[in-house]
Amino acid sequence: MEARIANPATLIPGALPAILGLAEVAKKGNVPEPTLELVHLRVSQINGCSVCVVMGTANARKAGESDERLDSVAVWREAPYFTDAERAALALAECATRLADRSDPVPDDVWNEAAKHYDEKQLAGLTLWIGLTNFFNRINATTRQIAGAKW
Repeated sequence: MEARIANPATLIPGALPAILGLAEVAKKGNVPEPTLELVHLRVSQINGCSVCVVMGTANARKAGESDERLDSVAVWREAPYFTDAERAALALAECATRLADRSDPVPDDVWNEAAKHYDEKQLAGLTLWIGLTNFFNRINATTRQIAGAKW
């Protein structure tokens, strides 16, 4: 396998620092880091981004995630390892990633469940994180970036 081009975030001067800056801003929403890592992993699985699945799994392990939970993210609805708050974040992430799958992309019941567990600042951070993960996934998939390759 070979990437089509170098990662676009590294080719355009100033792009990578700006993108990483947004990631840091999203974290200021104070959503627990393990939750953000689970969301990143699930969104990346949906989008088929091998770079982000590999990096996301490694980052989640660094954040203290167990193999058992990481192995179960794709089946989080059936797995007993996730809290109600994490489930709400994962449901929101799936809906916000699969916008074209339904006429109401993020139904009120999904949003309201997330709002039961996260305040507005946390919802803002979570929403930015989901969007940023989708952004990374699209860059990497479009240019066929290689999992494990250095930027």
